[in-house]
Amino acid sequence: MVDFDFLEKKLRNSRVLLLKRMMSVEGIGVNYGLLGNNLPPPAQVINFIKSKNIQNIRIFDPNTDILKALEGSGLSVILGTRNEDLQRLASDPTFATNWVLTNVIPHASTVNIAYISAGNEVIPGPLATFVLGALQNLDSALKSNNLNISVSTTISLQVLANSYPPSNGAFSEDAIQFMQPITQFLTARKYPLLSNVYPYFAYSGNPDQIQLSYALFQNTSPTVSDGTFQYNNLYDAMVDTLYAALEKVGQPTVEVVVTETGWPSAGDVYATTDNAQIYANNLIAHVSSGQGTPRRPGKVLKTYIFALFNENQKPAGAEQNFGLFYPDMTEVYHVNLIP
Repeated sequence: MVDFDFLEKKLRNSRVLLLKRMMSVEGIGVNYGLLGNNLPPPAQVINFIKSKNIQNIRIFDPNTDILKALEGSGLSVILGTRNEDLQRLASDPTFATNWVLTNVIPHASTVNIAYISAGNEVIPGPLATFVLGALQNLDSALKSNNLNISVSTTISLQVLANSYPPSNGAFSEDAIQFMQPITQFLTARKYPLLSNVYPYFAYSGNPDQIQLSYALFQNTSPTVSDGTFQYNNLYDAMVDTLYAALEKVGQPTVEVVVTETGWPSAGDVYATTDNAQIYANNLIAHVSSGQGTPRRPGKVLKTYIFALFNENQKPAGAEQNFGLFYPDMTEVYHVNLIP
């Protein structure tokens, strides 16, 4: 006998899920950091994220409580390794296998892990030499367990030597020795490069040379001309600088995913609630438009806003004020991805 009540309930749930996906903003996610002593428990946070129709999150290490809370949530996750684990992940394939067995396998059937990031902003630096080996060993461990999860590393734009105009983008001498083989690895496997991109820091470090309106996506006409490419916002220019650097090392097909961007609401003369709100809403509108960047037009640039909460254990000042929400889950300011 057909259970019509069951079928009707299943159909209704499917419609609700589809509606939520339609309401969510394509290409936008958030960073869920833990550097605060007053943050809600993970299960409450994951339910809160879902209630806001946010579909994509990034976590910085394999926190067991968060991974447990993510089970069955439907959220897409970037899962980070701890920087201090990079050396062992690179030098010891057994450690990499155990990392996957401990942090991925128990959740693989119930958590949508889209990417694993081996390290955060370690190039250039003393840990940079371990990134490629960590990528290779993690990739092998995942494949041996029949898991199709992209492995990459998260960089800052400190890897670049030249950044203006964007077409001059090139990896620095300190970074290229690492970025060349890493990007070859990514190209061979069709994995993206993860990058943190902060117009706020570019502007606040050089306000005499950069228009605030250019940093906040407020310009409607080109501000920077770079050959055939025209830029009316700093975000696109910074991303395309990285794409130009990738082209110069012969890896033009590597996709960039922006793992962090944001604007603080306090703690600095340029960090105001108004500026933060303008940046976040204009960023969301720009990304969700699907127009891409001048160098990579017509493609959604996946972008993760930093951060979900203000975190009071980060360095004092602007660093503590990047959150969309206070730890009590009230808005710092309203953003348009949230109903």
